[in-house]
Amino acid sequence: MRKKERFEFVLNYFATNQPVAETELLYKDPYQLIVAVILSAQCTDKRVNMITPDFFIRFPEAESLAAASADEVYGYIKSCSYPNSKTRNLIGMAHKLQSAFGGIVPDDVKELMKLPGVGRKTANVIASVIYHKPALAVDTHVFRVSNRIGLTTNAKTPLETEKQLLKYIPEHQVAIAHHWLILHGRYICVARKPKCNICLLTPVCKFHNKKK
Repeated sequence: MRKKERFEFVLNYFATNQPVAETELLYKDPYQLIVAVILSAQCTDKRVNMITPDFFIRFPEAESLAAASADEVYGYIKSCSYPNSKTRNLIGMAHKLQSAFGGIVPDDVKELMKLPGVGRKTANVIASVIYHKPALAVDTHVFRVSNRIGLTTNAKTPLETEKQLLKYIPEHQVAIAHHWLILHGRYICVARKPKCNICLLTPVCKFHNKKK
C-alpha cells in the first residue's frame, strides 16, 4: 500500500467515526491552556485536571502567577511530575508573558517558544487549539501511533515525525489530526499492549500486519 493511500484510509476513518476530537485538558482561556499543557509534560491529563481548578482560583491570570513565590506555586502542583522544574517554568512563563506580550498569549509558534517551559510541542498545541492554526504537536502518543501504523518512516525525533505527517495531512485536518492520533494512542494503540482486537485501522496498520 502506498503511503498516500494509508493516510487517506486513516483520515477518512477518523473523520467518519470521530468527527469531534479535542484536548481532554480543562481550560477556559489561552492562559489556562498554556499552564495546563506545561503541567501535562510527563503527567496525565487526569492529574492535571485535578490540580488546575484550585491553581486557577489562586492564579487567575499571568500577572498573579508572575508575582507568586516558588514555594506557593510548588504547593499547588506538587502532586504532578517534576514539580520543581514546572514551578520555575510557570513563573518564568508568566513573567515573559507580561514583559514581552502584555499578558496576551501569542498565536505564533516561534513567539510561543520564547516562553519558559514552552517547547515546540506545547507551542503547536496552543497554536492549533486556541488559534486553529495548522500546527501539529507530536507527543509520545502521536510519535508511537504514527510509527506503528506506518504514517511515518524511520522518524527518530518528534520534529521528523511532524514534518512527515504534514506532507500528507490536508491543512484543514492538521489541528484535529493531532487529537485523533493522541486519543487513539491513549485508548486503543496503547504503549505496552495495543488493543488490535478492537482497532479498525488494522487493515492498513504495518504493526498489526507484521504480526501475522
